[in-house]
Amino acid sequence: MQTVETLNEGLKRAYTVTITSKDIDARVEKEVQAIAPQVRMPGFRPGKVPANLVKKMHGENLQRDALNNSIQESIQKLIADQKLRPAMQPSVELDEGFEFGKDAEIKVALEVLPEIEAPSIEGLKLERLTAEVPEDKVTEAAGRIASQQGALEEHAASHKAKDGDTLSIDFVGKVDGEAFEGGSAQDVKLKIGAGQFIPGFEEQLTGVKKGEEKTITVTFPKDYGAAHLAGKEATFDITVKAILNADKPKLDDEFAKSLGLEGLDKLKELLKGQIEQEHNGLTRTYMKRKLLDQLAAAHDFDVPPSMVEAEFEQIWAQLQHEASHEEDPEAALKEMEAEKDDYRAIAVRRVRLGLLLSEIGQANGVTVSDQEMNRLIMQAAQQYSPQDRERFVQYVRQDPMAAAQLRAPLYEDKVVDFLFEKAEVTDRTVTREELEAAIEAEDGDLKPHVHGPDCGHDHDHDHGKPKAKKAAPKKKAAEPAEAEAAPAAEPEEAPAKKPAAKKAAAKKDAPVAEEAAAEEKPRKKAAPKKAAAKAE
Repeated sequence: MQTVETLNEGLKRAYTVTITSKDIDARVEKEVQAIAPQVRMPGFRPGKVPANLVKKMHGENLQRDALNNSIQESIQKLIADQKLRPAMQPSVELDEGFEFGKDAEIKVALEVLPEIEAPSIEGLKLERLTAEVPEDKVTEAAGRIASQQGALEEHAASHKAKDGDTLSIDFVGKVDGEAFEGGSAQDVKLKIGAGQFIPGFEEQLTGVKKGEEKTITVTFPKDYGAAHLAGKEATFDITVKAILNADKPKLDDEFAKSLGLEGLDKLKELLKGQIEQEHNGLTRTYMKRKLLDQLAAAHDFDVPPSMVEAEFEQIWAQLQHEASHEEDPEAALKEMEAEKDDYRAIAVRRVRLGLLLSEIGQANGVTVSDQEMNRLIMQAAQQYSPQDRERFVQYVRQDPMAAAQLRAPLYEDKVVDFLFEKAEVTDRTVTREELEAAIEAEDGDLKPHVHGPDCGHDHDHDHGKPKAKKAAPKKKAAEPAEAEAAPAAEPEEAPAKKPAAKKAAAKKDAPVAEEAAAEEKPRKKAAPKKAAAKAE
């Protein structure tokens, strides 16, 4: 194998590699000897087919396999000999005029990871904003649950039902004077104006009082699910048993016990714990962004354009998806286009911070244990239907890139936690509203000179789903996961897949070194409503 470097500019490298026909022929001969004992041919005893006939039968496939294997090994040797750290999968192009029996000349192009000086982790200073949980917020949360469950205080008997009130009713439905199957029920909760019942039903209950009996007439829609009722007129004899006040949830031990709890105090204890977890998540989000701001300010180096482009494409796809759900998608897309350079700057920042976190993690021995990885796989498998979970587990265990992408978010979290421990942290107590406002202030800064908003990834910097030889099982129906960060990964654990030799350029997008994470997902500015001019 002969290697000639043809490009060395910045992070770009290119080489011409020559593989001699002698090497390829030797591989073919070796493979012929290996498969000959298994070849069967009429007129010859098993395993006694002459080598020249074996080559005649399988020569084309053997030559192609020998060429592919030679190219794969040549690229691996090139990377090792040149001490390269590919940022993405190298592109490989076989000379158009190649013929078997001649030397093979291939062109290899790639981008390498930048040489990063060991990032300094000294002198980090962070503020930890913490929010306590006021009792009234716990009561408010309990009240929302009670309202959802219909556990409400009753209005006075003199109260007349109005839009928004919830009624407890019994009813008997009749068609042509005869009660029909499924048309009767007791203690049904009906909220006037919610549109839960067929058209005209709820409206006719406006103004009724507790204890009142009333007969209403409605017509079932022509497309009603029950064919024997579709389009027919029906009457409903209704008894109003109670009119409930949606503004006054009924919070007592009886309600809590209906949820399977010991009492109201236990419900409030659980809710307080949930709110505390939410506050802790907000605190971590704020600290992480401030940490990343300090890292970004202290380090500036070139990053591989291919990694930036992959990151930008992910950001852009996410924003396009969000724009498609706006009231005026065309105006939202127009606003995006005006800020395209800003989003590309965010992609640069993400990749740079990802590489920094990865370097910090490696330099300080941060790893994801086998036990943690197994737990990750089991948790991720729960997103799939029961029959597909085992397939998913095998898919991840057999595909290094899929495993690396699953591992990456946890690795990032561990690096961030390590840096939190090393930082000088001061505490300040704030309200939840103040904490959310502090985070929102970060979200609004999209311009590159202020580092952009959140930075996320779905490996978590996901350049795309892991490319597996076998398709991964499909997840249960769910909303697309939104990336929270471009997580730091352990590069040495995510080797690039071997390139297959093709006459045309064989390019792949699988990263050799998974970038690490950085911030949280990018958010658009307030999208314009309808045809109104965009608001800043």
